[in-house]
Amino acid sequence: MIHRPATHRKTLAMAALAGALMAGVAPWPALGQARQVPETREQVTLSFAPLVKQTQAAVVNVYGARVEKRPQNPFMDDPFFRRFFGDGGFGVPRERVQRSLGSGVVVDAGAGLVVTNNHVIENMSEVKVAFADKREVEATILLRDPRTDLAVLKLADAKNLTAIELADTDELQIGDIVLAMGNPFGVGQTVTQGIVSALARTQIGVGDAQSFIQTDAAINPGNSGGPLIDMRGRVVGINTAIYSRSGGSVGIGFAIPSAMVRLVVDSARAGVKTVKRPWFGARLQSLTAEVADGLGLDRPAGSVVASVVDKGPADQAGLKRSDVILSVDGVNVDDPESFGYRFATRPIGGTTMLSVLRGGKRISIPVKLVAAPETRPRDMVKLTSRSPLAGLTVGNMSPALAEELSIETGNDGVVVSEIEEGSTAANVGFQRGDIIKALNGEQMTTSREVEAILRDRRRAWEVTIIRNGQTITSVFPG
Repeated sequence: MIHRPATHRKTLAMAALAGALMAGVAPWPALGQARQVPETREQVTLSFAPLVKQTQAAVVNVYGARVEKRPQNPFMDDPFFRRFFGDGGFGVPRERVQRSLGSGVVVDAGAGLVVTNNHVIENMSEVKVAFADKREVEATILLRDPRTDLAVLKLADAKNLTAIELADTDELQIGDIVLAMGNPFGVGQTVTQGIVSALARTQIGVGDAQSFIQTDAAINPGNSGGPLIDMRGRVVGINTAIYSRSGGSVGIGFAIPSAMVRLVVDSARAGVKTVKRPWFGARLQSLTAEVADGLGLDRPAGSVVASVVDKGPADQAGLKRSDVILSVDGVNVDDPESFGYRFATRPIGGTTMLSVLRGGKRISIPVKLVAAPETRPRDMVKLTSRSPLAGLTVGNMSPALAEELSIETGNDGVVVSEIEEGSTAANVGFQRGDIIKALNGEQMTTSREVEAILRDRRRAWEVTIIRNGQTITSVFPG
C-alpha cells in the first residue's frame, strides 16, 4: 500500500527541533571518476558527518495550521442550557485547530525559496518553517502544484540562509548512495542512509507526470517534502511517499526527481500561479507484448499513439495513429508514464526529438514545445442552486484546462475543476476532472448553460458525465 508519509498530522503541540545530526562522509570521487565499491575496513567505516554538516542548515521543518469552525450545539441558544453547561457546549470546542508537519529544503537562499510537498501545506492557512538552529520563520505559499505534489514557499525576512543545489537526475544510477533528511514523526531533524533502489518508477498512485526515484533509505511520516541527497551534497529528489502496510518504513520509499522539482521552482521564480508544461496533443497507450512482437521489437517498450488532437503539436509534427514512440531526446521511454515525465520536463519554447517506429522503420520526428492553448475562456462558475451539482466549480473545456486537470484534451463540454468539501456534489460522488456532457438530455457546452438550467426546480436530474474516457449517466432526486 502506498502512503504519503510526508504529513504527520496532529492536534497536539508541535515537536521541537532536535540538535545537530551525527553522521558524515569522506571525500567522494569527483564527477566523472569511476564509482568504487569499498574494499578495506577503513573505507567501510567512513563517516557521512561532513556531508550532513554541509547540508543540514538547508533542511527545514514545515508546520501548517488551519482553524476549523465547528457547528455550535443548537441547545446553546437556550439560556437554560448555557446556565448549566456554559458557553462551550457540553465541553466540545467550537473551533478546532488542524495541524500538519512535514519537511522541506531551501533551494534559493537569495529569494528565500523552500520546496516541500503540496500535501504538507494543502488547505493550511498558516505555514511556518523551522531551522536546525531553532529559528522559526513565517512563510507564504508561492506556488502549489498538485499534479507533482510539490509546493514552493517564500520565507518572510529570512537571513543567512543556506541552499542546496538541485542535481541533474540523469546522472543518478541504481546503486548510488543517498541520504534522506527530514523530520520523521516530529522527533527532530534526522538523516537516514540508503541506496537508489530503482529509477523511473511509475504507477505508484501519487500525482502524475512523474517518474519516481525508489530508495531504501528510511522514510517515515514527517519526512515528506525533505530532500534526498547524493554524495556531492546535491538534491536528487524530494521524498514524497512510501510503500508500507503499517504506515512506517519498510525500505521502499519514493522521491520526486530533481528535474521535476526544477520545473516547479522555475515556475515559482517566474511568478506564475500554475506550472506551465509542454502540450503534446496526443493520447498514448502502453505497448503490449503481442503488438511488440508483431512490430519486430525484442521487448514491449514504448508508447503507442492512440489518437491525435487536431492541430495540436503532435499533429503538426506529423505523428500518426499507431506510431510507436521509443525515446525522447535519445532517452528510452518504456511506457506512457515515463514519456509524460520526460516530455513534461522539457522547457517550453524549444524542440524535442522523438524516435518513432512506423511501418517497421525508425524515424526521427521533431516536436515543438508549446504550452496548451486557452481556446475558450474558462469562465469558472460555482454552482450553488439546489441540485446534485451544488458545490461544484465548473469551467469551459480547453486544452489548457485539460492539461491542468490531467485529463484528455477536448474542445467542448464543461469540466469540474473544484469540489467544495462536504457539499451535495461531493456527497453524490463527483470528481475533479469530470466532464458534464448533458443534463436531463440537454447537451451542455458552456459553464453558463449549466448554471442557467440549474435555476429550474426539477423532481429529478439526469446527469451524463465523461470520466476517464467512460460515459456515465445517473439519475438523482431534485
